[in-house]
Amino acid sequence: MAAGELPFLASLVARGLRAPLASVFPAKTIPAWYSFATGLDPGHLGIYGFTEPDGGPGRSKIVQTFRPAEAFWDRLSRQGSSVGVLNFPLRAGYPIHGFVVPGMLSDLPPTYPETLRGELETALGEPFAPELPPYRDADRVAWMARATQGVEQRGHAGEILVERFRPDFLFVLFRETDRIQHQHWTELARSPEKVPADLISFWRSVDTACARIDAAFRAVGGPSVTLVISDHGAGAAESEFFTNRWLLENGYLTFRNGGDRFRRRAVSRLLEASDRIPGARQILRPVVDRLRHSDRAARLTKAVAGEATFEGMREEIDWQKTVAYSFPVPEGIYLNHYNKSLTPGEGERLVREMREKLVGYPDAHIEVFEPRELYGEVVGDQPPALLLRIDGMATDPRMDFSYPKALLRRRPGFFYGSGVHRMNGILLAAGDGVPKARTDQPLSLLDVAPTVLEAMGVAVPASMRGRSFAQRLGTWDA
Repeated sequence: MAAGELPFLASLVARGLRAPLASVFPAKTIPAWYSFATGLDPGHLGIYGFTEPDGGPGRSKIVQTFRPAEAFWDRLSRQGSSVGVLNFPLRAGYPIHGFVVPGMLSDLPPTYPETLRGELETALGEPFAPELPPYRDADRVAWMARATQGVEQRGHAGEILVERFRPDFLFVLFRETDRIQHQHWTELARSPEKVPADLISFWRSVDTACARIDAAFRAVGGPSVTLVISDHGAGAAESEFFTNRWLLENGYLTFRNGGDRFRRRAVSRLLEASDRIPGARQILRPVVDRLRHSDRAARLTKAVAGEATFEGMREEIDWQKTVAYSFPVPEGIYLNHYNKSLTPGEGERLVREMREKLVGYPDAHIEVFEPRELYGEVVGDQPPALLLRIDGMATDPRMDFSYPKALLRRRPGFFYGSGVHRMNGILLAAGDGVPKARTDQPLSLLDVAPTVLEAMGVAVPASMRGRSFAQRLGTWDA
């Protein structure tokens, strides 16, 4: 914005509200967006990541939905407002007073109305843009082109949908921005004149698409407010913490028959050491790049180095002796309730003991939370016993056994991407009744739903965890 590359977003800042927006924890895409939509935190939803436990130890499934909770746009719909939802992470659209075009969780999720996808593709003159594929350096040009094309198409789709449905409330998600920051954070963090042209072009397309949708929505008439929000922040990925490795080192997780093979440890040490050799990174990165996302390469890598994923090593874990493990949410440590000798009292003692050890971990700043401390109430029968936030989220927790020690302080250059999530994202707001203001005090992602409901004259359910910030920052008339 300061360099003049994002004129529309800059115009919102110039005439409206700008504030940090604190995410929920874990600050991950699914729990964050579902918390935004429902006004409920992860504990009240029972959703802590993309996946959730499914049956036996070490088994998981993709989170299905935020139901039985309801999104705030469902409440608007019931009160007679027309609503539109474009690209929100859902498996399928559902009946609503308006339209739902889901995104992210499946390739061709059903829309509502059911015929809307085909009609929209006809109006666009092209197929609806799918989720971006996994990134490889060799595919950068094509990958960035797809990201930019997806954003541009969504701007056009938003215009078409607004003209047809004339919604009172509209939500549009640009998922590509998250994928870009994960992969290219190091380049995005440079001064504007040093940011690569393809990234500048991408962000210009985001700004333009937002402007197109905003103009189409306002053309319908009447007072209106535009909100630009992110579900979490972003920052540099500095280190990795292998939580199951830490549990193994401290005797909470146990393998049968050795399990943790010497060759995996040897190969990981070799890779870690070679990354420090001048020039080795330039050799290793394209090699690792070619090995990614190929079944044949994965089989070869496993044959040479051995299995490293938690899922792949699940059968080698001694579940009768293991008392704790990290899966399927990497920020979480779960008690092994499949260990019949683990009584409730012993579980409470282990939680206290693990927490004390993690807080005292000498090589990283580890914040440790029990879910009830964060959320007050926790639903579901398999929540994490503990949740970890490491080095302010600059250190990424991982569930695999790829490296021989729990903390990989110097992140190898051939690792995927250079960015990870942070707690504080962004909030911009402009429109009728919105004051021109800037605050450095973070608002909450949970505050957005009650703010929208209040601004649109709909009662805010007592169950929502946030509260409207409209009255705190000025009167909103729209």
